[in-house]
Amino acid sequence: MDLKRVMTTTLLHELPLAAAERMPDALALTMGERSLAYGDLASRIGAFAAFLVALGLERSDRVAVYLDKRIETVVSIFGTTAAGGTFVPVNPVLKAEQVGHILRDCNVRVLVTSSDRYKLLLPELAHCRDVRQVLVVGLLDGLGPLEGASLHGWCEGEHLAPVAARRMIDLDMAGILYTSGSTGRPKGVVLSHRNMVSGAKSVASYLENRADDTLLAALPLSFDAGLSQLTTAFHAGARVVLLNYLLPRDVLRVLEREKVTGLTAVPPLWIQLAQLEWPGTITEHLRYFANTGGRMPLDTLTRLRAALPQTRPYLMYGLTEAFRATHLPPSQVDARPDSIGKAIPNSEVMVLRPDGSECAPNEPGELVQRGALVAMGYWNDPDKTAERFKPLPACAPGRQSGLVLPEIAVFSGDTVRRDEEGYLYFIGRSDEMIKTSGYRVSPTEVEEILYSTRLVGECAAFGIPHDTLGQAIAVVASAPAGGALDEVALLAECRARMPAYMVPQRIELRSEPLPRNPNGKIDRKRLGTELLDRP
Repeated sequence: MDLKRVMTTTLLHELPLAAAERMPDALALTMGERSLAYGDLASRIGAFAAFLVALGLERSDRVAVYLDKRIETVVSIFGTTAAGGTFVPVNPVLKAEQVGHILRDCNVRVLVTSSDRYKLLLPELAHCRDVRQVLVVGLLDGLGPLEGASLHGWCEGEHLAPVAARRMIDLDMAGILYTSGSTGRPKGVVLSHRNMVSGAKSVASYLENRADDTLLAALPLSFDAGLSQLTTAFHAGARVVLLNYLLPRDVLRVLEREKVTGLTAVPPLWIQLAQLEWPGTITEHLRYFANTGGRMPLDTLTRLRAALPQTRPYLMYGLTEAFRATHLPPSQVDARPDSIGKAIPNSEVMVLRPDGSECAPNEPGELVQRGALVAMGYWNDPDKTAERFKPLPACAPGRQSGLVLPEIAVFSGDTVRRDEEGYLYFIGRSDEMIKTSGYRVSPTEVEEILYSTRLVGECAAFGIPHDTLGQAIAVVASAPAGGALDEVALLAECRARMPAYMVPQRIELRSEPLPRNPNGKIDRKRLGTELLDRP
């Protein structure tokens, strides 16, 4: 690809490349003591794209990136789309079995990972038959071979010259982000270049991102909100500080040291941060803080605003299936702190009845989003795609009787209401998803892992209210046939098999079989009610 041409940003990788044309010497990324200017980032993206092409990557082939936040992670993501591929960012906290599911589910051809992670993945990779190339960041010495695949060191492609780009349009696939569904294993949300570039431009417009901003990437890049820190910053030509933090206090240290101007986080982190003593100088440069991934408790918002009197708060709502849906501007936070705001620019959010007609003010209904941010559906899952991505009914706002072709919108499954002034308020989720620590967790996925331990007879997982996590995962379980339930051993297995956010906070033991509903299934509604009724 010719990085010297004047670029318009319609494709994802054009965001950092266009910034490199405008300001090649401006800093794009900081990771610890390392920083990279936009011109150098563009060169690395071009070299990585050339490396993938040389390895035989075809248009739309999937490239999984299983790394912590680092410069190589960013280069891999944007270099993949520059080569015509589709990137699949894998949350670094996932265990090998969960990573293996993702690699198999979307037929990953190239895996980018570290030498340490490769060793942990090797038994699982033996079952990932589509993986043909593994690119390792770190030493190759002592790494076992993978049948049917080639191992390459990251440094092999660092100095390759850019190649001519494959022809792509903005409706082509750019990435697949995996998110848990209401049942079963995580499913892949397919995002086009248009989805991601439109989202970057929309979010950057209402956050007023600019070239002199420094954004802190504290969320995983496998999250839409985490990835958004890169796309919005690159659109504006701003700097991103990559942080893999262990303690909330680490976030404060980096905010202060790097003079961060924008921070987006999820409620559990905000709750922890609000309980710390903030250095008084942070509010002098932290221009805004933004909340996503659930409602921020009012007490937390109050504490943050007291600690950051000069910093503007943005309250946001969104779903991976449409990147971002609404935001409440700072000017409205005092008047309606419990609102999720209105639709973001270049998007429309509706509140609809089951028949597709629009709800009256303050009438509860389903949040439905239309526009350029609506994803391409779930990878290789027509049934779940049909449940969530549907044609807009003829009576929906924005539709006219003369329009023959259907328009696909995303039906969130969330119940909201809209007040007389058009501001939206979240009421509840219509499915059984557990929202904990900013993650969406499928009860069925938790249960599958519990069953795999062979330490339970029957089990059911639920989300129960929790002051800091949003929801905590609670489990009701019976003993295996002919044995006793060992809670200590079960928790040890959970910690070994699950990421930390998925480990149950509470396990209730039952000596009798779990109750059934008339269809013979475990009566989840009854169990959930019983859990909430007990302290």
